[in-house]
Amino acid sequence: MSRRILLTSLLVSTVTVNVMLGGCSSVGAATGAVAAVTSGIVTANPAVGIGVGIAVQAATNEAVARMMKSLHQEQQDAIASTAGMLAVGATQPWRIKHSLPVENGHGEVRVLRSFSSSLAQCKEFAFSVADGDKPDAHQAWFVASTCRQASAWKWASAEPAVERWGNLQ
Repeated sequence: MSRRILLTSLLVSTVTVNVMLGGCSSVGAATGAVAAVTSGIVTANPAVGIGVGIAVQAATNEAVARMMKSLHQEQQDAIASTAGMLAVGATQPWRIKHSLPVENGHGEVRVLRSFSSSLAQCKEFAFSVADGDKPDAHQAWFVASTCRQASAWKWASAEPAVERWGNLQ
């Protein structure tokens, strides 16, 4: 039994190091692996361990994806709100700081044009995302749109934001 505990401890340590080095994308695999090994040891049935590991990995991946989508939406809302307040040609910095130190960001917003129809009032804008907090940090620029919805300005474009946020829109 002590050999199983030693192997489990070794696996947990290895998985922890991999998660710390790999970031959020490896959290699901890591938790699934730990759950599989632990369940397999406790039940002495590898099939149960594999089933539990797959279920835990899927649930963890879904939870991480939902959290990241929420953080990205908050960042998009901050940028869209900043653009909505500005006149065409105006520039203003944007910044967001989440309670978790993940996906915090800052940069500039420049409104390029304003357009409207009978359905919506919208603005096209360019925004930058700075790579770090240093004054000379590299800034990547993107173009997006925002439209007024009731009392708030909301993100209104899927492209080219996909480049920045992946498929987590």
